[in-house]
Amino acid sequence: MKLFKSDRPIYVLAPLAGYTDLPFRQVVKEFGADLTVSEMISSNALVFGSDKTMHMIEKSNNENPYSVQIAGHDPEIIKRAVQILNNENGIDILDLNSGCPSTKVVKNGSGSALLKNLNLLEEITQTIKTHSNKNLTSVKVRIGFDSKYPVDIGKAVENGGADFITVHGRTRSGGFTSEVDYNAIAQIKKNLKIPVIANGDITDFEKAQRVLEITGADGLMIGRGAIGNPWIFHQLQTGNKEVSNDIRKKIVLQHFDSIIKYNGERGVVLFRKHLHTYSKGLDNASEFRNKINRLDEINAVREAIENFFYK
Repeated sequence: MKLFKSDRPIYVLAPLAGYTDLPFRQVVKEFGADLTVSEMISSNALVFGSDKTMHMIEKSNNENPYSVQIAGHDPEIIKRAVQILNNENGIDILDLNSGCPSTKVVKNGSGSALLKNLNLLEEITQTIKTHSNKNLTSVKVRIGFDSKYPVDIGKAVENGGADFITVHGRTRSGGFTSEVDYNAIAQIKKNLKIPVIANGDITDFEKAQRVLEITGADGLMIGRGAIGNPWIFHQLQTGNKEVSNDIRKKIVLQHFDSIIKYNGERGVVLFRKHLHTYSKGLDNASEFRNKINRLDEINAVREAIENFFYK
């Protein structure tokens, strides 16, 4: 499977708990994302047969290619989780999360905790690569735990057999608020043979261009920068900063229709947080939010969207 392009970078939607569910992934895929990734999946939950977890790996028909991200710290549990996923069709890539800074995840020894033990990181990467029947294996990392040692992390992932690596340019202790070190991502790119995807605070079209220039990366992964702004993928694919109001409105409506199709009437409540972000900065946004917070009927919400957005 050929994922990376010789003539341009690839653009990837990052996993983001509570946001990058199937309906959202479906929309960004249609409007420009080259690759979508499931929300982070616990390898323990997979092994112990969680129905909720299996539901989380479902994909839409247009998600090709599709990556499932798993987290864990025990090579044997990881192996068993991979074997379970081997029986699931439609998955092209298995991705190991070695970057999540959540205290709960780190205390469990998973996520960015793996950055404290690069031998274990390499072993788990190799376990996935050896036992997976999917096309590609990837790893998502940060540039260190408390201090920065990006090249050592990159080498551990490469030595483990990963086909590519995604790098968030902060340490674990940097959370989501410290300045992103794009030069550290550039160091990894310079010292590895496998493709490198840059991640971290890529919030708009201009920032994306700067990050590519600084890092020399083979692609970009965008997470929080796509929330309320999924047309960033359309901008990047077309190379045009300008997005028509027709396209914006089409994306909002399609996202709403998708979340209703997937969740039924419950989707009305689930979509409110998205409408809050979509309406940010628009005239009369506060009144609109107050209105939709009181609506719970599908057609009424859709009509409100039609009447408010980008007239």
